[in-house]
Amino acid sequence: MTGRIYLIPVTLGGDDFLKVIPEKVINLTRLLRFFIVEDIRSARRFLRLIDKEFPINDSVFFELNEHTVESDIAHYLEPVLKGSDIGIMSEAGLPGIADPGARIIALAHQKKITVTPLSGPSSIILALISSGLNGQNFTFSGYLPVKPAERSAKLRELEKKAGEGYAQIFMETPYRNQKMFDSIITTCNSDTRLCIAADITLPSESIRTMKISDWKRNIPSLTHKLVIFVLQ
Repeated sequence: MTGRIYLIPVTLGGDDFLKVIPEKVINLTRLLRFFIVEDIRSARRFLRLIDKEFPINDSVFFELNEHTVESDIAHYLEPVLKGSDIGIMSEAGLPGIADPGARIIALAHQKKITVTPLSGPSSIILALISSGLNGQNFTFSGYLPVKPAERSAKLRELEKKAGEGYAQIFMETPYRNQKMFDSIITTCNSDTRLCIAADITLPSESIRTMKISDWKRNIPSLTHKLVIFVLQ
């Protein structure tokens, strides 16, 4: 019999894992010894967070990120095909969303391996449901272009879709958050609503939705924060 793939949630950066991850999920994760992870160091750190005695040296880690070549990925499923369960972990939140884990999950379905998602925090979904914007129709665009002109053009495209009733969700790396905010308030219309969801589930959490005109009078400090933007 083949094993099963578990999609393991991790925290969004905080150490209070019991606040955001169910106990049953923690207990199941402690039993696994094979992992496909975005970053080995952060995965080991999380495992030691949930269990100080976790047998790191007796576990096997396969790293899957943007640098992993396609020919290596199939080998990552060998433990499952031999009967062992394996966990897939992102650096933060749930694997498979804005995360390279989707590549191995797609391959698992091709090989008819059972994929089991486990409950945990998703900054994208938590931002949307707390934004007051349209949770019925929405689009997640991931990271927008870095170059200012291309970013502004993409923002105008997203704002047009937002005007048609589709909430637009996107993100940025912490050190570019402020530039993203500046682009939004200089590109978008004054009446467009913007939710800035920062450091979700952390003690410094801040979630606020206002019109662009109001944000211009209330400039936030977003550097070094984990931010999800929602536009409509």
